[in-house]
Amino acid sequence: MARVLVTEKIADKGLDLLRDAGHDVDVQIGLDESELLSAIAGAHAIIIRSATTVTADLLAAGTDLKIVGRAGIGLDNVDVGAATEHNVLVANAPFSNAVTAAEHTMAMLLAQARNIAHAHAALVDGRWERSKWNGVELAEKTLGIIGLGRIGGLVATRAKAFDMNIIAFDPYVAPERAAEMGIELVDLESLVSTSDFVTLHLARTPDTMNLINADLLAKAKPGLRIVNVARGGIIDEAALAGAISNGVVAGAAIDVFAEEPTTVSPLFSLPEVTVTPHLGASTVEAQLKAGVQVAEQVVLALAGEPVPYAVNDK
Repeated sequence: MARVLVTEKIADKGLDLLRDAGHDVDVQIGLDESELLSAIAGAHAIIIRSATTVTADLLAAGTDLKIVGRAGIGLDNVDVGAATEHNVLVANAPFSNAVTAAEHTMAMLLAQARNIAHAHAALVDGRWERSKWNGVELAEKTLGIIGLGRIGGLVATRAKAFDMNIIAFDPYVAPERAAEMGIELVDLESLVSTSDFVTLHLARTPDTMNLINADLLAKAKPGLRIVNVARGGIIDEAALAGAISNGVVAGAAIDVFAEEPTTVSPLFSLPEVTVTPHLGASTVEAQLKAGVQVAEQVVLALAGEPVPYAVNDK
């Protein structure tokens, strides 16, 4: 029997799967840094979501650790390199929230195009502002997708149903593969200069930090609207706020921020911006899939079996 430390809420079905495999499931939610360092002692696995940061110090303290399981996709809160050095596997649930994230992207696209959040707020506040919140159609507009992986591909399929024209930037996708999807690959500057809408679907890495910056936004097609349901930090929030304020960018719908949780951003005061508090993976279905998938990876690792969703090589 192994001890599995769970520091954030995951689906009960995932916890049951671990218990059925004979493991001691130790759920401790809301630990601060020092409490986490104490709790990791003697744990053979730790399961986290996005609020727990697995640092080199934590990995050093977890001398019995065999695996870090991330109930979700993003791994910017896990020091994967340090885990590899400590001979600890890191595995995520890469397919758990793809549909949910794609659907939230479409919701944000529509909310931005039709000013839904702002019109709602005005009406419940007693103001009938029908003429103020004039929107735009998605049909026949060009959608630029940055990151044409699983989520980006799902967004493309859904956007085509709205009669949008799709272009994409992704240096890791072959032009032939994009052509099979009916999508033209372009460079990043061409994408922002020709798109009416842009959506982001890529990981937060040193290479993608502030990818959408002031220099790039200066080349945007007038009236561009930007949606980010991927990761915070990929967009320079101050630069985007400036581009909206000076009229280069018409608006944005943002679900993720450089620092989370947060209630402060230069974007929050702009009426052209719609925001949500990192809801991209927040559906019952996605949370169930994430909890089960990560539990399956942990069970395999603790049994000494191959772990299909491991992201590092021990």
